[in-house]
Amino acid sequence: MRNYTLAVLITAVFAISGAVFGAEPSQALANEPAKRDLMDADVAFYGDNILTFAEQPSTVNFVAIKGEKIVFVGLRKNWRGNVERIVALKDKALLPGFIDAHGHISFHARVASLANVASPPVGPAKDIAGVVQELKNYADSKKLAKGQWIIGMGYDDSLLTEQRHPTRDDLDLVSNTHPIMLMHVSGHLAAVNSKALEITNINAASKDPAGGVIRRYVGTTKPNGVLEESATYAVRKYMAASNKPFEEIHRGVLDYARYGITTAQDGAASIQGVQLLQASAAYRKFPIDVVAYQIANERYLNEADLALPVLAPYENGFRVGGVKMVLDGSPQGKTAYLTKPYEVQPHGQSADYRGYPIMPAASVDALFNKFISADIPFLAHANGDAAADLFIQALAKSLEGKKPKDHRSVMIHAQTVRDDQLDSMAAMNVIPSYFSAHTFYWGDWHRDSVLGLERGSRISPTASSLAKGITFTVHNDAPIVPPDVMRLVWATSNRLTRSGQVLGPDERISVEDALKAVTVNAAYQYFEEDRKGSIEVGKQADFVLLSANPLNIQREDLLNIKVLQTIARGVTVFSAENALPE
Repeated sequence: MRNYTLAVLITAVFAISGAVFGAEPSQALANEPAKRDLMDADVAFYGDNILTFAEQPSTVNFVAIKGEKIVFVGLRKNWRGNVERIVALKDKALLPGFIDAHGHISFHARVASLANVASPPVGPAKDIAGVVQELKNYADSKKLAKGQWIIGMGYDDSLLTEQRHPTRDDLDLVSNTHPIMLMHVSGHLAAVNSKALEITNINAASKDPAGGVIRRYVGTTKPNGVLEESATYAVRKYMAASNKPFEEIHRGVLDYARYGITTAQDGAASIQGVQLLQASAAYRKFPIDVVAYQIANERYLNEADLALPVLAPYENGFRVGGVKMVLDGSPQGKTAYLTKPYEVQPHGQSADYRGYPIMPAASVDALFNKFISADIPFLAHANGDAAADLFIQALAKSLEGKKPKDHRSVMIHAQTVRDDQLDSMAAMNVIPSYFSAHTFYWGDWHRDSVLGLERGSRISPTASSLAKGITFTVHNDAPIVPPDVMRLVWATSNRLTRSGQVLGPDERISVEDALKAVTVNAAYQYFEEDRKGSIEVGKQADFVLLSANPLNIQREDLLNIKVLQTIARGVTVFSAENALPE
């Protein structure tokens, strides 16, 4: 992750819109009506590249805002009012602010201070020797006290030259005295050194926890340092909190804003994480909106005093939107729960290995019923098609015999959903939120090692969903990959892998439909379609200013488009240098 200087962050927060918009003075219009009929606005945007994504689109070249709201959308010749500044867009494009359909904003904020052991283009590590060197450099730069943990984020066995996970032996080359933990890029596995295993008391006698695996050296019970799913919980707790957590959270929020995001998510936040976000927002109002989904697991079935989250309106830019469940693991980490075996099995697994669920079907059924009955919106992580079966079956049981509910339950990732599952999802108004950035970051890996050509070509089936009339969203799952929305739109519409091959050409969708997935569709997912997602009168003044109109260029060239400005609730929260020079 990149670190940005305090000066840049301060500029992003306090940029004054008139100074960077290249504003021109308001001009009186011909045949102006009487004063009593005039509208008042703070800022108006004028140009031919305004994409509203309104349900009933019309020709628009003028958008006016007052305070936090949009007060006019239409043609400039029809505007009758006073406005302090008119912004000439020229060849730039104005769109609704991007909405993060799924991510982990507090985790994203935290990992910025950890060792970056990701592979290009996110980090520097190309092989295990590179991982080891990066950890040594990090430890030297931090001047760690004796016994202090060394934490790294983002290693990716699929991209390392050796195409394997670092083991305790590799990490012991960094230190035998400092415990070391590396989080896999998926967030579902970890690699630790011998000192970390000693501290957490994970040894040859340790049994695999429910919903997790302690990997062993072949032919022995000795842990090799690689931990899967719930087995990582023993070391996750050592990811020390920042000594300035409020400032750290706000830096993460501002990093989202520079990608054009005006609503961000913290999916699977602990109760303590929710409280931290609330306190951070009270300390200083969030410049963009942040919605948290509290983690929900079997504790909700076993502990009677565990209260459901309290849903309330935004306060200081923060609200709790519901709960998040995790039904399986990661496809690139080969822990996702599939109905058919993996193309190439993980080291030490049998030929019929197909991953595993995080919790049994009975628990999934009970949790879904609990939240549906309580009208608590939920997200449920389901990467493999077997996990998707758990989701669909549990939801069908939960809805049976009940009055129709506008539940909008969200299947997070939905990477390998089959066509028959899409039919069931359409019938129950399930919203799949696809991690479609996978087509670029791990598309080659899925095709060649995880799923094979046929199944791999169907990951994130956006075109199939569109054909069935399913409302879907797409996301980056930051910090798994950076919250770069334009790269996400590029990946969704092109489906180009790292090697430059198209993975599943029939599942490509138009740039416009990809943009709708991160604007109007995402607002619907959040139950906020009445106030966000499109540029319409009465909605919140959330916008992103792009360097060019993404509908007027070849979709292969989308990565050339830059986010110039992010405006949330009518206030500029990010501005690139010379965004709109006068």
